[in-house]
Amino acid sequence: MEMFYKNIAKHLFDILFALFFILCFWWLFVLIILFYSIMGQFSFFYRQKRIGRGEATFDLIKFRTLTNKDIEPLSARTFWLGNLLRSTSLDELPQIWNIVKGEMSWIGPRPLPMEYGSLFSEEQKKRFQVRPGISGWAQVNGRHSVSWQKKFELDNYYVDRISFKLDLLILFKTIVLLLSFRKDNSLQEEKFKGN
Repeated sequence: MEMFYKNIAKHLFDILFALFFILCFWWLFVLIILFYSIMGQFSFFYRQKRIGRGEATFDLIKFRTLTNKDIEPLSARTFWLGNLLRSTSLDELPQIWNIVKGEMSWIGPRPLPMEYGSLFSEEQKKRFQVRPGISGWAQVNGRHSVSWQKKFELDNYYVDRISFKLDLLILFKTIVLLLSFRKDNSLQEEKFKGN
């Protein structure tokens, strides 16, 4: 049953739930884009090449949470809407389109930037056996507060034990974290430099 879920049912649930979410919450996307327009913050979206299943690359899409002034330090590029979206994880909403396209899942290891591609050990590459997720086991067990090594251990734990029950647990823990409105420290996260 777990193999059926991992190989067939999980992806089917991903797409069906993504389409259901879009139908129910399309107005939230419109509202966020309206706020961007009122503030004169363009463009709305941020795209970055990420590494997905089978080490294939894809364009991850998020709501942009920093200004376009690349020459300035990150701390100087923040604005209130971007801060709000990051702290509530609403900046991740456009990744639902990545799910519909089959590039991502609701639950799985977070997709990492292309620049990390040559840094993974063979053990760390196990994460590429599955579709990356919007949330994952590492995200609900420390997220940016744990070391990269620990994150990879948590990702491998998930890959080895994928099940409907585990995905429901991660989904529940994700909702709890979102409702806790914890301070976002993603901009302070140190880049992965390999082992």
